[in-house]
Amino acid sequence: MKTARIMAVAVLMVGGGLALQAALAQQPRGKRSTEGAPLRETVTVGADQPIPNVSGKRLVTHIVDYPPGVSSAPHRHGPAFIYAYVVSGAVRSQVDDEPVRVYRAGETWFERPGSHHRVSENASDTEPARLLAVLIVDAGAMQLVIPDPQ
Repeated sequence: MKTARIMAVAVLMVGGGLALQAALAQQPRGKRSTEGAPLRETVTVGADQPIPNVSGKRLVTHIVDYPPGVSSAPHRHGPAFIYAYVVSGAVRSQVDDEPVRVYRAGETWFERPGSHHRVSENASDTEPARLLAVLIVDAGAMQLVIPDPQ
């Protein structure tokens, strides 16, 4: 069990590094709609691969671009284990009952399986922000972001 955890963390770190390279190569998407309203966050899948040495799991990376002042709806990621890394800008986040915190470029956090991501938003009204989320999920999981009921 300890070996599996060490391998999972190693895969997470390597996958995160590769996805970070992809994230840094992309341009921010801080545009407005044709009606002039700010767009919601843009989520791009950077990687989606089975983890060969962890049976039944896959690594998925999401690159989340937040235009200035934009937030995500409160959500969960089901049984996913998540490592989040702020690539640029500043992201305000609250997971479960932890205090709301602003993470700046280079800072990270983890989300345990089943966590409730209550706040996820750009902390700036003038600058875009980019977040890299590395998810370890069940191989057959299809819905990776589960918004709160409206």
